[in-house]
Amino acid sequence: MKNILRVENIKKVYGTKEILKDISFSIDEGEVISIIGPSGSGKSTLLRCINLLEDITSGQILFHGEKIKANEEYRQKVGMVFQNFNLFPHKSVLENIIEAPTRALGEKKENAINKANEILSFLGLSDKANNYPCELSGGQKQRVAIGRALALNPKLMCFDEPTSALDPSLTLDVAKLIKSLSKTGMSMLIITHDMEFAKLVSDKIVSMDSGKIIEKHIYNKCEII
Repeated sequence: MKNILRVENIKKVYGTKEILKDISFSIDEGEVISIIGPSGSGKSTLLRCINLLEDITSGQILFHGEKIKANEEYRQKVGMVFQNFNLFPHKSVLENIIEAPTRALGEKKENAINKANEILSFLGLSDKANNYPCELSGGQKQRVAIGRALALNPKLMCFDEPTSALDPSLTLDVAKLIKSLSKTGMSMLIITHDMEFAKLVSDKIVSMDSGKIIEKHIYNKCEII
């Protein structure tokens, strides 16, 4: 398989504090990798660097073999699902999903709506298209956030603690959704503290602590009943 993303010897320093210490790993096309570790281990900072929300101090990040640049083309290819969802509260579910395609990609509204309805059907949210975020459960908000990222046709999807605010039954729903996405061939990078969730959905698990990678494991995804 070809690498879709390669992180090479990256470091991140704030003042005199080294947050990321010589981090290297890669994600292949269609692969699901989870990065686990305790709070303060550097995993969220790593994700923010990959999404160009933070600048790295040294090292490099390659996307399809080319050094990433802070431009809209890269941001469209790497979807981001934030821990607190970051939905627009004044927009409906449908409006949240079509916002980026119409504004960033210049898609015609009619085409964006048709695609959004397909995404909502895939996510099991067809009946929530006209609802607002305040009318949704935590699990539904999570799915809308995923749908908004999917609307840009990303090559890599990044999740920041996708189950942190969910109860066990909803965590299982997210795991099923991620496994459904993996079957389409989408590459995914997941930041999580939940080892059992990581085992359910991941091809590889990377353990971090104190800004360093301490272990890498290869898993066969478990079946979810």
